Amino acid sequence: MPHMNDSATSLLDTVEHETGPAPQWSVLWLHGLGADGHDFAPIVPELVRKGWPALRFVFPHAPVRAVTINNGVRMRAWYDIRDRNLANRADEAGLEESVAQTEALIAREAARGIPASRLLLAGFSQGGAITLATALRRTQPLAGIIGLSTYLPMAERLVRDVTTAAPSQPLFMAHGQFDPVVPYAGGDFAAQRLRELGFAIDWHAYPMAHQVCAEEIRDLGDWMQRRFEAAGDGG
Repeated sequence: MPHMNDSATSLLDTVEHETGPAPQWSVLWLHGLGADGHDFAPIVPELVRKGWPALRFVFPHAPVRAVTINNGVRMRAWYDIRDRNLANRADEAGLEESVAQTEALIAREAARGIPASRLLLAGFSQGGAITLATALRRTQPLAGIIGLSTYLPMAERLVRDVTTAAPSQPLFMAHGQFDPVVPYAGGDFAAQRLRELGFAIDWHAYPMAHQVCAEEIRDLGDWMQRRFEAAGDGG
């Protein structure tokens, strides 16, 4: 069900799916470049398992902006991409704006009765970069972080911003070994830096390109199951 926000607010428009009445957990999922909030909605029935607590999946639409490496064409993007080199790829102003918009959606879930301790923040590709950037600055830990086919944007600057609470957040990361968009080495580098910061990472590699595969969904489901069980909500 689409959730349209009043123009007077700065909240992003979202697509929402609830797996049962009175959701006890939220999964906030950020899409990749050029996609929108509908992109990962079909994953819900593939991922969700019997016995899990009721979940609210929230899939926001990124703002539309010009993307430099795509000849300035306007599309949904969490930040401008200026360069194919991962170290210089992210536009800092756009990244900061998207982290703030993500935090606003986390705060809305808290206002709707789902605290940070029951919220999983997920992202694919560019959305995953925002997910990792958001996670590093959290002073109130989230229940878990999911970074799929992604990298750590502005890595050297972001690691200086890491909070003392951030590494307590469980982290699931997965990457395709033949990814031509975000090279496997970029994801592996991000995982290494995050481990150095103290994050406990469940890392998975798959023989795929820039995509999601069935085995990955199953592994993610196993990891989510452990998050629910740790909170006393496992089926």
